[in-house]
Amino acid sequence: MMPAREPIPREVRIRDEPRRPEDDPTLGVSLAAVAPQRPARHRLVTVGDSLVQGFMSGAIHRTDLSWPAIIAFELGLSADEFTFPTYEWPTGPGGLPVDLERLAREFDRRFGSGLDLLEAVRAAPWLRDRMDDIEDHWERGAGSREPEDGRPFHNTGVHSWDVLDPIVTTEARVEKLLATKPSDNFLAQLVEHHPARAAWPILHRAAGGDPGRTVLDSVADLAAGEGVETLVVALGSNNALGTVVSLDIAWTPDSYAEMTLEQRRDTRAGSNLWRPSAFRADWADLVARLRTIEAQHVVVTTIPSVTIAPLARGTHEKVRPDSRYFPYYTRPWITDEDFDPRHDPHLTEDDVRAIDSAIDAYNETIIASVRAAREDGLDWYLFDMGGLLDRLATRRYVESPWARPAWWEQYELPAALQRLDPVPTTRFFRAGPEGRTEGGLFSLDGVHPTTIGYGILAQEVIRVLRLAGVEFFDRQGKRRADPVEIDFDRILRADTLVSDPPASITSTLGLLGWLDDRLGWVTRFLP
Repeated sequence: MMPAREPIPREVRIRDEPRRPEDDPTLGVSLAAVAPQRPARHRLVTVGDSLVQGFMSGAIHRTDLSWPAIIAFELGLSADEFTFPTYEWPTGPGGLPVDLERLAREFDRRFGSGLDLLEAVRAAPWLRDRMDDIEDHWERGAGSREPEDGRPFHNTGVHSWDVLDPIVTTEARVEKLLATKPSDNFLAQLVEHHPARAAWPILHRAAGGDPGRTVLDSVADLAAGEGVETLVVALGSNNALGTVVSLDIAWTPDSYAEMTLEQRRDTRAGSNLWRPSAFRADWADLVARLRTIEAQHVVVTTIPSVTIAPLARGTHEKVRPDSRYFPYYTRPWITDEDFDPRHDPHLTEDDVRAIDSAIDAYNETIIASVRAAREDGLDWYLFDMGGLLDRLATRRYVESPWARPAWWEQYELPAALQRLDPVPTTRFFRAGPEGRTEGGLFSLDGVHPTTIGYGILAQEVIRVLRLAGVEFFDRQGKRRADPVEIDFDRILRADTLVSDPPASITSTLGLLGWLDDRLGWVTRFLP
């Protein structure tokens, strides 16, 4: 039997309707005319989590294809003008902690596209050796060396970071964690502390010789020195994402909001869903720090509903034709016929409704903070990332007309994506001998976007930046006229998963299910 759920805190207001998106990045608050500002050398700086970092298919590797990097390209910035860590791609072992797409391609080459009992037996020693190589590289080999010195990176996104991390996580804390000798378990070849390893090069640059500094300390220095034109902050997904990763809910303690910052920093590890009061406490500390940074423009994003991510697949039919919800949510490789709620991991309709209601409350806190900043004369803007995902949600709204709220309008994909067959959706990625058969906006981990998904995020952030007056330039330095549109043909060519999918990611998702059974990649790899 599955364990009983933790009761929903009384402060969580369960909502029958989803939050209406905010279409106006200014929230209707006009600012007085602002005096011309000096040119800022640092045109774009980003702070956030895995969605900012560019995490996809279980790993951070193609940081050059994150949505901040795509925006930097469209701004006309050079590699020196927008910087980010590379995690030894393409020369390293294939990302941190492990790139599922690369693993699937290696499986194709060695064992073919089918996974039957014989291939599973033959592949087991290969998988153990491959994971051992990856683990050795990051824990004992070249990937474990102290990062190189240099100026702070412009993209400071780190997977697994929640709202507090940019103001409490330092190089000193990361080095203390990594100083613990990693185990070398023959059966569980996994990179330990991979979020800390990913954060280390960013925090090392931010420290500038003082290991007690945070990424926001370094951003503040950039702004006060040579100037930051636009700071984009996208945080909060990891205050709820653990629910769909673990298919369980662990609320923050009821006393969390009354704790000191240091107490909250050390208490949060056991939680995967913040009470609204807990989120408000953490967000207030983050906003207080952001208000001290002298960036010319600040863009803050809302949090997408993590329950739309296809890693948690709704089973059977909707509970009612007019409902957003399915009776149960489980792994996408567990079929409706095989699913048994007595034994298989799952969330229920009520669980998912509570998660969505909590995220709606978080977003109301975020929106209120942007509105207050604008009312105080700060040039802050809102990008409603949560509203964008709602407009793309295939099973929740696109294929379920009766469940759509009155405000809902389907997002129009760029023409280059509409020409694809099938047109990309938010369903879990699947492929066959002839190529992709389903999905396309989420990568193989079922949580993070594909490259074209990151391109959509970049396009919508660009619209907010243009509203803020940010100028875009082509590669020859010529100012670009509106509308500033991303070259999605270029993005599509870079998206190897969509343009050339591994044949082993079949309709049954047997390979991903087998890998999860062998590695526990869902709960051990994902932020």
